[in-house]
Amino acid sequence: MSNTTVGPDGKPRCRWCAAAPEFLGYHDTEWGYPVSDDRRLFEKLCLEGFQSGLSWRTILAKRENFRAAFQDFDFDRIARFTQRDVERLLKDEGIVRHRGKIEAVINNASRAQELVEREGSLAAFIWRYEPDATQEPQTASTSAESIALSKDLKKLGWKFVGPTTVYAFMQAMGLINDHVEGCVIRAEVEHARQGFRRPGGG
Repeated sequence: MSNTTVGPDGKPRCRWCAAAPEFLGYHDTEWGYPVSDDRRLFEKLCLEGFQSGLSWRTILAKRENFRAAFQDFDFDRIARFTQRDVERLLKDEGIVRHRGKIEAVINNASRAQELVEREGSLAAFIWRYEPDATQEPQTASTSAESIALSKDLKKLGWKFVGPTTVYAFMQAMGLINDHVEGCVIRAEVEHARQGFRRPGGG
């Protein structure tokens, strides 16, 4: 079976982006492009945590609701959330109402603040785990680097950051280019990665 599907413009793309109409734009303009913005990195880690056990389509469809509920994923603001905020969010039908995952976002906001204090930015810490760029795109759901990043985040007190969650995060935020060979976006992402300034001078 081919790894690609033909897009509306007649060009091949990763097969998964044909699974739902909203995936095409996400695949073409976001997935795999390198990100160094701390807020966006934090948002994605949180959303991947929410996705655990669910489909990305569910989360993507609710993304704007999540942003509204969690102060646009400004972790300095989320770190001040209280139990009252947890109860409010559990009543919010626009998001995934899972107490453990909601509490994890609030916990992780404080952990993100600590990382920024220690490393200068979340991005500087996360991009240290970028794999060797010569790796082929893979179909696995974890990697040595995602296992290492997951383990280190957990040691620092982060929650809902298992190796599979972290690997999906790394794919989406451009630490790896897992667009399949033959996908029209793969070269664009590679070009973006080559021009990308790694945080922390790396």
